[in-house]
Amino acid sequence: MYDVIIIGAGITGTLIARQLSCYDLQVAVVERCSDVADGATMANSAIVHTGYDPEDGTLKAELNVQGARIYKELCDDLGCLYKVVGSYVAACGEEEEKHLVVLKDRALRRGIAVEEMSYEEAHKREKNLSENVTSLLYFPETAVIYPWEVAIAAMENAMVNGVELHLDTTVKNIVKKDDMYVVETDNGTFETKMVISCAGTHAKEIASMVSDDVPYDITPRKGEYYVLDQNTDFVHSIIFPVPGVKGKGILAVPTVYGNVLIGPNSAYCSDKDDVDHTTEGLSEVKAGIGKTMRNVPFHKVIRNFAGLRPSSTMHDFVIQEYPDAKHFIDVACIESPGLASAPAIAQYVMEHFVLKTFSSQKKESFTLKRKRPLVMDELSVEERNDAIQKNPLYGKIICRCEVISEGEIVDCIHQLCGARSIKGVKKRVRPGMGRCQGGFCEPLVAKILARELGIPLEEVTLDGRTSEILKGENR
Repeated sequence: MYDVIIIGAGITGTLIARQLSCYDLQVAVVERCSDVADGATMANSAIVHTGYDPEDGTLKAELNVQGARIYKELCDDLGCLYKVVGSYVAACGEEEEKHLVVLKDRALRRGIAVEEMSYEEAHKREKNLSENVTSLLYFPETAVIYPWEVAIAAMENAMVNGVELHLDTTVKNIVKKDDMYVVETDNGTFETKMVISCAGTHAKEIASMVSDDVPYDITPRKGEYYVLDQNTDFVHSIIFPVPGVKGKGILAVPTVYGNVLIGPNSAYCSDKDDVDHTTEGLSEVKAGIGKTMRNVPFHKVIRNFAGLRPSSTMHDFVIQEYPDAKHFIDVACIESPGLASAPAIAQYVMEHFVLKTFSSQKKESFTLKRKRPLVMDELSVEERNDAIQKNPLYGKIICRCEVISEGEIVDCIHQLCGARSIKGVKKRVRPGMGRCQGGFCEPLVAKILARELGIPLEEVTLDGRTSEILKGENR
């Protein structure tokens, strides 16, 4: 019998697991995908929004502001990257400038640093701003992170403290039974006193298994992106247009590793797992970025991707217990600014539900800190030489674009929440993220996975389950 089962191992579910792991509770996370952070956490703009955008009186507003203020310490504790880049909201014309007044007022009331700026002032910093822009707001505290790094680190931290992780585990049904729930999956049955559902685009399906009173519908919105090569010198801060009915608009976003994201568009789709990018969607992104930016170096695009946002009819986060499903906690409709809000969502769930249900004390021994894995490219020459002396695999470069060694890849396979696929290695240590997109290193990574996992090469997958890359020898 578990005390808590968490459904979903995205950024929200893993941060809740980390909070729960401090207490004397039996906790497990079940995830239908083959790795942590394979859904919305994997494909988004990676921005820690400061909190000026959500409407007053919403959970989004409250938790966005709180979450953004937690992130720096959270990333320090988990050994994750956090980079303050600042952001601009760029208005084009008098009508859009009126909305800047609203955003500035919200920011000031919420204690968020903000500065009005003319096009001429901003253009000195951002040379590729479009001449369509007439005035801007500058938010100097906006940061970017590496979202799946945070989720993986949080899950690893939770596992160190005793939380179980069950991947490739799809929930088929949840049965209410006396004072507990029976969670039926394709990978076994779990009995638990509490369920916390962080199921993303599938949230209503899960909640409807236990309640007849689910108040929302979810229709995913697909967002498509271009990724520019590193060191393009195109943009240094995040550039937002004035937000509209479809959200925050098409952005230019510098990342923690020096690439730039261009996107996303926003298109409703019926398939809750459709992350294919399209010619039409990418054309919309290319046209839309021209409103605020010029000289976009599309000749330096190295890949495209798409992600889904769990857009709902509620227009706010849903974090609640249902009257007809006591101790089922639905954490749903977590669209933007969900990433920025996630640390505060985890605290909210603990304070409003978990700690009011369980009288458990904190464990005698737990940790909320995780040492950052060794990253050769972050070391001095002396430190690199010392690492190679101890383990020669750190001196064997597998990914030339990102300068990733075999030692780092081996490490990420054997860590507690370790990689089990090509994509899993890519998420943790970045081979295949560079200009050649794995053209050189992917076969080498596959061989390392086979060796370290003790499996035939034909069983190595791109992303788990039935995504085998090789079918067998042909000679």
